[in-house]
Order: sequence, then structure tokens, then C-alpha cells
Amino acid sequence: MSVFLSYIILGLSLAAPIGPINSAQLDRGIKYGFFHSWFIGLGAMTADAIYMILVYVGVVNFLDTPFMQTFLWLFGFFVLVYTGIESLIGGESSVAGNIRNKEPVLKSFISGFLLSISNPLTIMFWLGIYGSVLAKTATSFSTNELWLYSAAVLAGVMLWDVTMAGVSSFFRNVLNIKMLTFISRLSGLSLIAFGFYFGYQALKVIL
Repeated sequence: MSVFLSYIILGLSLAAPIGPINSAQLDRGIKYGFFHSWFIGLGAMTADAIYMILVYVGVVNFLDTPFMQTFLWLFGFFVLVYTGIESLIGGESSVAGNIRNKEPVLKSFISGFLLSISNPLTIMFWLGIYGSVLAKTATSFSTNELWLYSAAVLAGVMLWDVTMAGVSSFFRNVLNIKMLTFISRLSGLSLIAFGFYFGYQALKVIL
């Protein structure tokens, strides 16, 4: 049980640091409520699961090449900047909860998936931390236990996603529209800032 809990904590360590996913979850939760924020996290977790499988079969090493790193940094740049600008343009009407402007949860899921799948930092986590943990675990546990502990990592990610969704929807219920709009726009600006960081990293690889 203690080993299982340690892998849940590992998942929390992946999800907890402030980054594009947390910013997007905060923005969606403030604008549309709990489920939109949670589906951002579910989309990101789906991308995490894909990378986990790629690490397991060894394909992820291909993603560590300079060409793929450049492609992912640039793709992440466009996704983050687009998402951030879309968040800023949403304005006060989205925060106020205008039903006609309320986006489907599937769009939130896709946004979370794209934000995570295009993030080279996610690849570095799965390739570096999870890859080394996998190598160590494989020598001590069976394949079934390996998948069980991998599921524990995703459970930790899920736990954090639910927490973020709850926090953002709580803000939506207790703060006034001006404060919610300010936080939403701040989240949008942070996404754009992360996007330009990704663009800078792509230039470094190219040059």
C-alpha cells in the first residue's frame, strides 16, 4: 500500500506545479464551472497516459530528437498563444455565464489534450522521471503490478485535476464578476507567456 501511495504522490508532483494546464483549468472553471475545468484536466491526463504507454514501449525516445523537440515546442507555442488569446477575447460575458456562449465540455477536453500532448516538458517528465522509475520497478515487480502503479500515477494526476476544478468553480461562486474577469484574463496572459517561452525554446533548438 505504501508503494501505491508513493506513486499517487508522484502523479501529484507531475500535476501540481504551476503551468499551462493549471492556468487553463482556472480559466475554464471561472468561466464555465467545475466540469469544464475538470475536462481540461481529463484531456491532459489522456495525453499523459499516451506518453506513459510510449515510455513503456520505448517509442518516446524518438520524441527526444532535435527535430521532434523543435516541432513540439513550436506546436506548443501556437496552441498556448491561441488558447491565451481566446481566453482574453472571451471577456466579461463568458465569466458572467452567458449560456449561449457556453462551450461544450468536449472542447475543454480537446484543449487540455492539445496543451499537454504538445508540451515537451511533459515528455521530459515521462522520459526522465517516469522512465527511470519504470526501469527500477520493472526489476522488482510483475507486469500487472507495473500497470497498477502506473495507474496510481494517473490517479494522483486525477486527484489534482479534481482539486483544481473545485477551487476554480468555488472562485466562480464567491467572487464578483470584476474579480473573476481579472483572474480569467490573468490566466490568459499566463498561457500566452508560457507560449512565448515555448517559442523561445524552439528558437534555441533551431539556432
